[in-house]
Amino acid sequence: MNKKAINDQQTRTLKEFYALIDETRNLRVRIVKNIFNNKQIEQYWIESLKNVLASLVNIPMERGKRVLFLDDSKKMPVDLVYEITELEKDVFYLENGEEKFIEYLGDLHPGFREQVNRSVKLLEGLNFNCFITDRDGTINNYCGRFRSSVQSVYNSLFLVRFAIKRTVSPVIVTSAPLKNFGIMDVSINPEKSVIYAASKGREFVDLHGVRQTYPIDKQRQGQLDNLNKRLLSLVKAPVFEKFSLIGSGFQHKFGQTTIARQDISGSIPEDESDNFLKKIISIVSDLDPQNKDFRIEDTGLDIEIILTVGDSRSGFKDFDKGDAVKFLDEELRLGMTDGPNLICGDTYSDIPMLEAAKEKTDNTWAMFVTKDRTLAGKVRDVCPNSIILAEPDMLITILNFLSKVPRQKNDFEKV
Repeated sequence: MNKKAINDQQTRTLKEFYALIDETRNLRVRIVKNIFNNKQIEQYWIESLKNVLASLVNIPMERGKRVLFLDDSKKMPVDLVYEITELEKDVFYLENGEEKFIEYLGDLHPGFREQVNRSVKLLEGLNFNCFITDRDGTINNYCGRFRSSVQSVYNSLFLVRFAIKRTVSPVIVTSAPLKNFGIMDVSINPEKSVIYAASKGREFVDLHGVRQTYPIDKQRQGQLDNLNKRLLSLVKAPVFEKFSLIGSGFQHKFGQTTIARQDISGSIPEDESDNFLKKIISIVSDLDPQNKDFRIEDTGLDIEIILTVGDSRSGFKDFDKGDAVKFLDEELRLGMTDGPNLICGDTYSDIPMLEAAKEKTDNTWAMFVTKDRTLAGKVRDVCPNSIILAEPDMLITILNFLSKVPRQKNDFEKV
């Protein structure tokens, strides 16, 4: 990176916004690398983050939402809470240091101190064989668009310290693709510090930087290729273009395709979103009239189209995160039966991951981020050694405290 700061600039279009966020990603990678190598943080790096923050804050607002243009005439309301608040946190962290930053997080989240304290005391004596975690909503705060969900400096530091000091095999399992545009494009962790298992674990990059994939039947892969061509043609049409730009966008994954029909701020009218879902279902049905090759999972925000596993004798099923855990354990020789293992998630789709780990060994722990009491109860039913948290910032802070070697027992109490 050259010695040029990122300037405060007018951000009018979605394309300009994404380009600006990409610049922060490159800068944050440099900052994290220097911190881990005990090198100086340049003041102009912090000023650059402040300038990007000012650029986002100054985007015009209409009816309570900031507005960017898709082109010269099409407006799009955008929720930039994630991008703005994570920049604010990084600036505060870099200017004020870690102790004051923990105080800052404590002021942001009700119950923060109590939940972090209690969880650290439960886990402080454990070194984990495997640490397997979901990303968005678990170790990373939710963002309205995956494309701009760039990891924060503090988040990377807290996560990687724990990965290095308290785990043998740290794995991030996400439904996002690996690259172009995927988990590795929004992460800023140092190279070879964590295992990225993308496309629900069907493709991964190990700690040596080697990519491997789950075996897929050629006929099914051909079906997915045909589907992606149809969908790409669809979202190129002006009337459907917006669905490739909101939320998760249009993601080609290994063994799966995701296309957004809504975002967390409800940018798309409900009837338009529902009609788009029907359109996608119709396209999938044309390609797979007997429902052998695809399963559709509608989250209300995203349409997940998943290649099935199995055959006519054993039955067809969609590939879930439980299948991912079993595949990763075998391919990476994780030795999950040895334990202890720590599994982290935030939704019902993460439960199979926990179930698969529990089948390997009873020496399994869980931390889930949820305010859903039913989900919390399900987690506890599967794994009695469970901790339920309200915010991803709580989970990542717990990991940070656990990484301290030796950890001062009263570090957090005096904050």
